[in-house]
Amino acid sequence: MNMNTYILLQHYWWLLVALLGALLVFLLFVQGGQSLLFTIGKTEVQQKMLLNSTGRKWEFTFTTLVTFGGAFFASFPLFYSTSFGGAYWVWILILLCFVLQAVSYEYQAKKGNLLGKKTYRVFLLLNGILGPVLLGTAVGTFFNGAEFTVDKAQLAVVGNPVISAWATPWHGLEAALVVWNVCLGLAVFFLARALAILYFVNNIDDADIQTRSRKQLWTETILFLVFFLTFFVHLLLQQGFAVDPDTKQIFLQPYKYFNNFIEMPAVSAVLLIGVAGVLFGIVKTLLCRTWKKGIWFAGTGTVLTVLALLLCAGWNNTAYYPSLTNLQSSLTLENSCSSLFTLKTMSWVSILIPFVLAYIWYAWRALDLHKINAREVEESEE
Repeated sequence: MNMNTYILLQHYWWLLVALLGALLVFLLFVQGGQSLLFTIGKTEVQQKMLLNSTGRKWEFTFTTLVTFGGAFFASFPLFYSTSFGGAYWVWILILLCFVLQAVSYEYQAKKGNLLGKKTYRVFLLLNGILGPVLLGTAVGTFFNGAEFTVDKAQLAVVGNPVISAWATPWHGLEAALVVWNVCLGLAVFFLARALAILYFVNNIDDADIQTRSRKQLWTETILFLVFFLTFFVHLLLQQGFAVDPDTKQIFLQPYKYFNNFIEMPAVSAVLLIGVAGVLFGIVKTLLCRTWKKGIWFAGTGTVLTVLALLLCAGWNNTAYYPSLTNLQSSLTLENSCSSLFTLKTMSWVSILIPFVLAYIWYAWRALDLHKINAREVEESEE
């Protein structure tokens, strides 16, 4: 009975981690908006409107990123120690990007700042580009693997009880050399820009920004579809990292991720609904000049799509963090999770999640109660 409960909790916590990851990808529209600062904002007032729009939400993205890492640490600590401790250059770069974002929003409007307003806006541009690309590339390793080894026997070694070791001196940067990882990173980047445009259309009351945003949406949508479909088709056709449920041995299985979607019809349904939501939100915004609610359909669709992809990476006897150095070092839900007691205790705490989400929704609605316009920006400067 305890073993069945343990397996159930492992899958439950992977669902929660996947959901947090999906919410994080949606909230990257803040980074997408920053990357469009000089593309859509042609005047000082327009740039301030764009910054005010995304500036009201950047804390949600940062908080979700921290919560995502914390949930991984608590539920699957071996992944945390292996990836965060081994591929640390990638995670350091990601954190530096978000530090730049926080500093820029805090100090760009301060009078007499040493670096100047333009410098801080360039920092936001860098965060808007590097943040989504690096996060997407890192997530790509869930499907394409990374260079590490795990030896739990090392726990018995006095003075050096380190069980995870990275196999290259690049410590995660080598993921950028795998074209399929980069495809996912670029797909996340252009999706973030498309979502940002939908948010601007919904949130900013300015004719020039509306016109320029809808025109730019064509470019971002086409590029997103190119990179996402390239990644997704390859995912369905590639060999996957399967786990034998009896022997716990990890092996390469042809069409593993395609089979996962076939064998988990509920996950496939979530994926299809999510993709339909993203396309509906974007296409209707492009075709209907007065429609401004695309962000809600595309945003919900993004969460569902990413959720389905991450569930496909970890459920159905799949190694969610494959090792390219030693196949048997690959991480699965079973060999990398916390103890039964820890998962049980955290599950009680997770009951609070709906209340937290309700508060976020309330705060979001309160911040977006009034549309941003040029008059508001000008009055705030007086």
